[in-house]
Order: sequence, then C-alpha cells, then structure tokens
Amino acid sequence: MPRITQAQKERNRDEIVRAASEGFKRRGVDGVGIKDLMNTAGMTNGGFYNHFASKEDLVLEVYRKGFAESLAAVDAIRAEHADGAQSALDAVIDTYLTAAHRDHPEAGCPSAALPVDAGRHGAAPQGAYRDGLEGYFANLTELLVQRAQETGTELAPTDARQQAVTMFTQMIGAIVVSRAVAEADGPLADEVLTASRHQLERR
Repeated sequence: MPRITQAQKERNRDEIVRAASEGFKRRGVDGVGIKDLMNTAGMTNGGFYNHFASKEDLVLEVYRKGFAESLAAVDAIRAEHADGAQSALDAVIDTYLTAAHRDHPEAGCPSAALPVDAGRHGAAPQGAYRDGLEGYFANLTELLVQRAQETGTELAPTDARQQAVTMFTQMIGAIVVSRAVAEADGPLADEVLTASRHQLERR
C-alpha cells in the first residue's frame, strides 16, 4: 500500500480541522465525537491519531485557526478603511453583527460560537479563546486611539482598552442572544443585532 505524500497528509489534517470547526461551532465540542467527525471528513476513525494526539489538541487548533481567520478579516477591513478609524470601526461592527453570522455559526468566529465550550473545558481551551479575544481587543483599542487622534480627542490607552473590551463583549453577546431566539422570534433576533449595531456605532 503506497504511503501518502506529505502534501496529502497536510490536506487531510486541514480537512479534519475544517470538519471539526464546522461541527463544534454548530453543535458544541461535546456534540461531535471523533467517529462522526472523521466520517464527515471522509476518513477512517483510526486516522485521527495520525494528526492529533487527542480531541483536546484538535479543539485548540480549531480555536487558533478560527480566530486567526477572523482576525485576518479584521486586518483586511482596516486596510480597506485606512482613510479613517471611524469608518474602520463601523465596518468591523457591521461585518460582525449580521444575520449571516448569526445564522451560520459554522462559518463564523469562535468568539460567539464557542465561548461556553471554552468555559466548560478548562485552562487550555480558555487560553486559546483568551488569545483570540486579545487579538480583537488589541485591534479595537488601536482603532479607538486612532479615532481619538483623528478627532483631537483625549483618550488614554487604558480607557481605550476598557472601551474595546466592552464593545467586543457586547458584540459577542448580541450574536449569542440573537441566535438564542432566531427560530422562535425572527424579528426580535434581528432587533437585537440592529440595536447593538446602532448603539456601538454611536459610541
């Protein structure tokens, strides 16, 4: 039986991470077993351990990769709105607080899809989640400081950090609450997102 190439091995690993990311974010970490995951990825159950020592290692990779992709999207937004911090802030908020993000957790950021899982599974997942949060906090803090400079407003870095933490945790909460009622009351779910966008963009 021929051995697989390194390139194929990397593709297989990527496929496992993709399947896990979608499954975990839609059904929770405990809602997806290794057997189901590998079936979704189109591989045998035993092949999992060729790539990961444990399910926890895979969970950490899902957090790391998911936040890396989300923060890359933030970087792209900032590059597109390099003319002003306010427009960049509004674009980040508008991109995050959407019905599409709410309705498709499998394609969205782990920040709103996996916070409860991080809280339940101990220090390692919480550390990966924290690292992702810090990436968002740093981006928003920089934008708030930049906006203050552009408008001639005084804003201490500590105050900017506090505002950034408040802003992003409100964004996470809005998505979580909107998802919690989306099927029972679509208009209310939309109202949560719209109200949050408006309030955040007025700050």
